[in-house]
Amino acid sequence: MARSARRAGVERIVVAAFHNETQPELAPLVDSVEWLRVGQLGKLLKFLQNSGARHAVMSGQIHPKNLFDLRPDLKAVILLGRLRERNAESIFGAIGEEMAKVGVELLPATTFMEEYLAPRGLVAGPALSRREQADVEFGFRIAKQTSQLDIGQTVVVKGGTVLAVEAFEGTNAAMKRGGELGRKDAVMVKVSKPRQDLRFDVPVIGPLTLQAAAEARIRVLGVEAGQTLLLDRETLLAEAAAQRISIFGVAPESVPATH
Repeated sequence: MARSARRAGVERIVVAAFHNETQPELAPLVDSVEWLRVGQLGKLLKFLQNSGARHAVMSGQIHPKNLFDLRPDLKAVILLGRLRERNAESIFGAIGEEMAKVGVELLPATTFMEEYLAPRGLVAGPALSRREQADVEFGFRIAKQTSQLDIGQTVVVKGGTVLAVEAFEGTNAAMKRGGELGRKDAVMVKVSKPRQDLRFDVPVIGPLTLQAAAEARIRVLGVEAGQTLLLDRETLLAEAAAQRISIFGVAPESVPATH
C-alpha cells in the first residue's frame, strides 16, 4: 500500500499503527508513525487532525482475538454506546464519520491497490475440473447469502456440501475446520458482502491464506473478481503454483442463480 501510494505520487504518508497488528517494517516506507492501542479512538482522531492529512485509507486488519482485549477510551465508549449493532460495517462506518468531523475523508481500501485486485478466471495453479468449477459456483452462492446475513464472507465446500462457514474466527480458521472435514481437495470461496462498503472489510488473500489452505489440503481458492485483494501477489502466485493450489477469480454475473 505504502509503495503503491509513493508510485502514484503521494509525497507525504503518515500512519496510525496498532500494537501487535502493524508490522514495524512499515516505518522506513512512510514519513511518520503514531503507535496506538486498539480502542484509542480519541488519540487516533487527534493524530489525524494534527497530521494535516485530508485523506485516509484503512489498510490491513485487526485480528478478531484482539477485539476481546479491547480497552476503549471515552471517545470509543461513546461511539460504541450509540450503535445498535456492533459489526465491522457499523463500527468502521461510525469511525469514518468521526474522521470526517476532523476533516479527514476515508477513501476505499482499494485506493492505490487496483493492480492487486483479483482478475476473472484462473489466476494461478492447475485448471479446475468440472466438479471443482461447480463447487466454486455453489460456494459463491452460499457465501453471498452468509455475508448478507453478516455471518461471514468465506465458506468451504466439497461435492456440493457446505463443510464450514466463516464466523468470528476468520478465514484461516474456517479453512482448517473445513479441510479437516473434507479430508482433502475441498474448495474455499471468499466473497464481498452485497453492497460492500469498499472503505473497509474488503476481502483479502495472501501467502498466509495459501499456507493455511495447504495445511488444510484445500485444492481451490475461489475469490470474487474485482473485489478481492491479492496481497504480496508475486509470492502468492509462485507459492500457489508450487503447492498446486488453484486461485480462481469468480465474476458474479458468471454464476447461475440455481443449478
